[in-house]
Amino acid sequence: MSRIGNKPISIPQGVEVKVSDNNVVTVKGKLGELTQAIDPGISVAVEENNIVVTRSSESKDHKSKHGLYRSLLNNMVTGVNEGFSTVQELVGVGYKADAKGQVLELALGYSHHIYLEIPSEIKVETVTERGKNPLIKMSSHDKQLLGQVAAKIRSLRKPEPYKGKGIKFQGEVLRKKAGKSAEKK
Repeated sequence: MSRIGNKPISIPQGVEVKVSDNNVVTVKGKLGELTQAIDPGISVAVEENNIVVTRSSESKDHKSKHGLYRSLLNNMVTGVNEGFSTVQELVGVGYKADAKGQVLELALGYSHHIYLEIPSEIKVETVTERGKNPLIKMSSHDKQLLGQVAAKIRSLRKPEPYKGKGIKFQGEVLRKKAGKSAEKK
């Protein structure tokens, strides 16, 4: 029994949900529109301001997809109504970020600057304060796309385990290693 899959998703005011015949769900809201194709073994119904996700059989495949599609639909409803945001921090001497429209320019200690084109669905801004680490703030109605772009940015310079230099999510706790000096005793 899927605890997550059986929970109905309440539809907030101003959000419109349509389920087409070929199992494609479209969610429209004040922040945008998202679509998701649903597996044929999973059925989606809109009943009295609620979205109900049910599975056709008790097979392992259908059980695993039941909670998945319910979570995806919940993220879509939340995204078009409230949106999602993420903040990344650049830790390191000389690390800089600058957003020029939809192009993010990063100086990460390499011999060259990195230019990353951000999809139009994501709003990006950079904050640089004196004495603090530069921040990259991104917001979007599509949680999946936002996470994918944030992971791509982080992969350009992952935090290293000794000093913690690199790109990390704000509030992320890094496990640091002691280094060479810890062994000599």
